[in-house]
Amino acid sequence: MSSLGGQPILILKEGSQRTRGRDAQSGNIAAAKAVASAVRTTLGPKGMDKMLVDTIGDVVITNDGVTILKEMDIEHPAAKMMVEIAKTQDDEVGDGTTTAVVIAGELLKRAEDLLDQDVHPTVIAHGYRMAADKAQGILDEIAIDVKPDDMAMLKKIADTAMTGKGAEAAKEKLTELVVKAITMVADADGTVDTEFVKVEKKVGGSIEDSEIVEGMIIDKERVHPAMPRAVKDAKILLLNAAVEFKKTEVDAEISITSPDQLQMFLDEEERMIKGIVDKIVASGANVLFCQKGIDDIAQHYLAKAGIFAVRRVKKSDMEKLARATGAAVVSSIDAIAPEELGKAGNVEEKKVSGEEMIFVTGCENPKAVSVIIRGGTEHVVDELDRAIEDALRVVSVAVEDKKFVAGGGAPEIELSLRLREYAATVGGRAQLAIEAFATALEIIPRTLAENAGLDPIDMLVALRAAHEKGGASGKYMGLDVFNAVSGNMLDAGVVEPLRVKTQAVSSAAEAAVMILRIDDVIAASKSAGPSPEEMAAMGGGMGGMGGMGGMGGMPPM
Repeated sequence: MSSLGGQPILILKEGSQRTRGRDAQSGNIAAAKAVASAVRTTLGPKGMDKMLVDTIGDVVITNDGVTILKEMDIEHPAAKMMVEIAKTQDDEVGDGTTTAVVIAGELLKRAEDLLDQDVHPTVIAHGYRMAADKAQGILDEIAIDVKPDDMAMLKKIADTAMTGKGAEAAKEKLTELVVKAITMVADADGTVDTEFVKVEKKVGGSIEDSEIVEGMIIDKERVHPAMPRAVKDAKILLLNAAVEFKKTEVDAEISITSPDQLQMFLDEEERMIKGIVDKIVASGANVLFCQKGIDDIAQHYLAKAGIFAVRRVKKSDMEKLARATGAAVVSSIDAIAPEELGKAGNVEEKKVSGEEMIFVTGCENPKAVSVIIRGGTEHVVDELDRAIEDALRVVSVAVEDKKFVAGGGAPEIELSLRLREYAATVGGRAQLAIEAFATALEIIPRTLAENAGLDPIDMLVALRAAHEKGGASGKYMGLDVFNAVSGNMLDAGVVEPLRVKTQAVSSAAEAAVMILRIDDVIAASKSAGPSPEEMAAMGGGMGGMGGMGGMGGMPPM
């Protein structure tokens, strides 16, 4: 709304809402802080879980930050930006989602105190950017190198990612599975694509029954009971074409006037399908994975030839099979040739928790592997799946970047001390913002202490003292929540990839700066449905179209 000569001028639609200046900032900061506080209690090994119930009654029990925020039906625009931080962290690293959101919430809380002291938002934003840049440099300094073949350290990284996520019962077993899977799919240049680790969930058995398959598991069954259940020394054909009678590309009619013509037509159709099967047999393949359909007649001929066949295999599974067995995905029946086949020691159909699954094992150098997760209930298996996904991602990041940092709040305390020293060299009002950034980072060890039922002030004082002493291990001192003391996190095996921290700090700073710079929120009015009079008018207009029958030549219903 504006005014001209005392007369108000409406420039927004009726029902629109506008919040300006300090009110807009306070509203946005409050919403962002609310999101951070929602996930804060889940942080760390002693964090609690959340039960999320959706509109149709489905239940998710988790302490995974990004899962909680995705499941929450958040409407406030500033709060949605906090959800985006978690999603970005999850996409980039796979872990540290709660850390990123909690830091962003605390940065905004500290910024609010500065706004109350009349520090301009632009000054705070500038100081935060300077602090975030400096923090990246400090994290690089305190990072430790890790070799991609250092299994012991990679297991510790996986262990840290899984701690507090319901996987404690069989953590030793699961970390071994995760590290083995990542080292097997890692490429020679050090890149790791976790897409090539297939995780299959099966309810039944215990967590201890979880296993890794050096090859692929396909959640399908063979198409014909007469086919062999297991094939040794498998020669595998991956086919992205239908093994069935080919229909014409254009609309065509076949006119049949006598029974013998019909029989000839059927015989020809059968002959064509047999021709396709003969090509498969001639290639030397004894296992067929088909992305499309396999005709009933084709199934019969394949079974007679002793070929193990599976149809309607997912595209993603075909790609993994190609990588595991060395086969090429053939897109045309005419292109089938012996050199396109892959190899596996064994292809077998087995029952897992009462369901048939196909195991492709004994591959020479499988660059795609599968992990079966077992558990007593669906909720347990789902949470284990999330824990393993996080662990797979962090181990792959550690293998790619070859750097890690201590956990347990150690990097945050070190950053906080070093940023305060840096702030003193900057001077001016930006110094206040850098100091606020340094204080905000202490929310991580503070929250770890609170979630473990410890006194956060005593713990923070002890950690600061340990870091200020310095020394060889000073910067690795973090919170040992199990023994309620500050301890060397490297010795305790609490370690995380460097990228978890660098991404969390940069994402949190960027989101906080963006929210701080908003001083005007203009919300459009929610469009109401048409009034009864408008509906009646619309109904009269549609009546002239002869109802639905008159629309687009559709026949009356």
